[in-house]
Amino acid sequence: MSVAEEIKRLHELHQAGALSDDEFAQAKARLLQQQNSGATSDDAPGQSLNRLRRSRSDRWLGGVCGGLSTATGLDSWIWRLIFLLTVLSVGVGIGIYLLLWIFVPEED
Repeated sequence: MSVAEEIKRLHELHQAGALSDDEFAQAKARLLQQQNSGATSDDAPGQSLNRLRRSRSDRWLGGVCGGLSTATGLDSWIWRLIFLLTVLSVGVGIGIYLLLWIFVPEED
């Protein structure tokens, strides 16, 4: 979808009342900023992976869940629950957590 089509869709949502004036302005600015920087919406997953850092403040063990929370927008308790469920059901959660703890750098 082109930027013009996305802005048109945002305008339609704004006119329908699904977006407030502030939300519309923020979304439009974000789209225009992406266009000026050459980024597309397809780049967003890669950008969030590059932002992934272990948290220094929101941590129980290694800060992995706090870092995932910051990168994805989900609360850290949800990530902790996901890891706990994968540990209890399959057991691979421990390995994934350890790999993230080792390879994901700590935030500055």
